[in-house]
Amino acid sequence: MSGSVVDNNTVSSGNSSVAFPTDISGPILDLDEDDDLEVFSKDTTLTDGSSFNASMQTSPASMINQYKFEEEEEVDTKDIFVIVDNPESHVTAIETYITYRVVTKTTRSEFDSSEFEVRRRYQDFLWLKGRLEEAHPTLIVHPLPEKFVVKGMVERFSEDFIETRRRALHRFLNKIAEHPIFSSSEDFKIFLTAASGELTAHKKQGPGFLSRMGETVKAVAASVRGVRNRPQEFTDMQEYVEAFSQKISSLDKVTQRISREQKEYLEELKECGPTYALWSQSEEELAEPLKNVAGCVDRCCKETEEQVKHLNDHLIPVLHEYVLCADTLKAVLRRRDNIQADFEAKTEALATKKADRDSDSKVLSLAWDSLVGRSPEEVKQQKQQKLKGEIKEMRDDLDKSEDRLEWANNALKSDWTRWQKVMRNDLRSAFIDTAERNVSYYEKCLAVWESFLHSQKTDADENGKADFS
Repeated sequence: MSGSVVDNNTVSSGNSSVAFPTDISGPILDLDEDDDLEVFSKDTTLTDGSSFNASMQTSPASMINQYKFEEEEEVDTKDIFVIVDNPESHVTAIETYITYRVVTKTTRSEFDSSEFEVRRRYQDFLWLKGRLEEAHPTLIVHPLPEKFVVKGMVERFSEDFIETRRRALHRFLNKIAEHPIFSSSEDFKIFLTAASGELTAHKKQGPGFLSRMGETVKAVAASVRGVRNRPQEFTDMQEYVEAFSQKISSLDKVTQRISREQKEYLEELKECGPTYALWSQSEEELAEPLKNVAGCVDRCCKETEEQVKHLNDHLIPVLHEYVLCADTLKAVLRRRDNIQADFEAKTEALATKKADRDSDSKVLSLAWDSLVGRSPEEVKQQKQQKLKGEIKEMRDDLDKSEDRLEWANNALKSDWTRWQKVMRNDLRSAFIDTAERNVSYYEKCLAVWESFLHSQKTDADENGKADFS
């Protein structure tokens, strides 16, 4: 058996546990939203075009509960469930690294068992992403969190860092599991099931360094040549991605700045409560109101702390994830262009070869051949035969390139539609979740201060009656 089999239906994740459904042919498991490594990696048409109507009900519950996604009406057929949890630190003589437990439950017949448990490190996830991109250059592979940068070395193994990366890796694998093509990949299956030694051996079976270097050189050459007749639909995609990238990047930066400012505000707010409490000790007449204000500030501090945490755990990761998605899309479009550029180059080469065959200039070379004892007719036939063979070989190669280009175009068009649907659902869900949290936050803070005003009004009325009597 490759990979260890899980004997129970509950997997620990941090301080909480996540339960797999007993029957995974039923409703989809509601997995948590995942972040990216350093806080998750353009167009105004990000939403479905619906607009806000002032006549709509303004009750938070009514607005949010009314909102239904089209996707909710679809029948779910997910048959692979993956959880990434339980990070462990490993220290060797040359490096320190983190591994994560990857637990899989599936009903697919191609798997030897229905449950697997393996441990993987970040480099393994990176290998899987690379293999999927290599096998399907114009399909959209969900982004991984960025690799760690030197400037954050001090925080590399902090709990927050590890948890953020765990969530991002969890989300990455579940996006792969939900993909109609990637989820059936042999590399994905091996990643989920193989023991560490088996995975290492499988990774060595990939193309060697020289082969990868050759492909890189070809890609660079194709990009330098560029494409002459890119179909309009892919030009439209490119323009959309550029606009999307600008907008999502700006929103990501602004949201992160808001988060930093809210953290600063929270730190200052935490100093207010004790100040009011201390002041109440020296103001006998204001002692009770000051204590009440201190209590209100403390309660608002707790709500603000939850608000900041929610922003950093839910909205920012999704936004940054789609910043990375925009980079992925640009790379996919470049690879498609390279495939077309290669096809165009081979088309030109074949046309040149045919022109050489038909050119009268070839006859001029026969003079030299006749001097060495060979008849011009014999030389001509040999050259024509050689050119015929070369042309046939080039035509066969061109046919393969044409088939590859057609597959690449069709794959990208299909996956583009799928990605847009997923993207809009993810962003819409994140925005609604944030709106719901904001409404709850402000309602709670409002209730805190209204209770203070009510208490002060009651005290004033009682004092007024006492003065009157």
